[in-house]
Amino acid sequence: MFVALERLINLQDGYRGVFQFQGRHLLLIVVDQQPILMENRCPHQGAPLHAGTLEGGVLRCSRHGIAFDLASGRPVSAPCPPLRRLPLAYDGDRIGLDL
Repeated sequence: MFVALERLINLQDGYRGVFQFQGRHLLLIVVDQQPILMENRCPHQGAPLHAGTLEGGVLRCSRHGIAFDLASGRPVSAPCPPLRRLPLAYDGDRIGLDL
């Protein structure tokens, strides 16, 4: 089952969209024309990531400053679990989840 999150036409570099689905808080972000879907919480202490700063392909948590490489989801220089990323699916002009 496909669950649409956003229209493809809206996905430009710098896009951030926050969604809730089945009790999960999700963040859809576009970096270098690549959409990335992840849980909208820092794995360190659960702070929302949508308020973090984005520099290139690195997202920095606004609460504790832990930086994550978005290509891999791994923290850059801190002992912390990686980001929880989710696979994206496409249906026509929409992007979302395929359950």
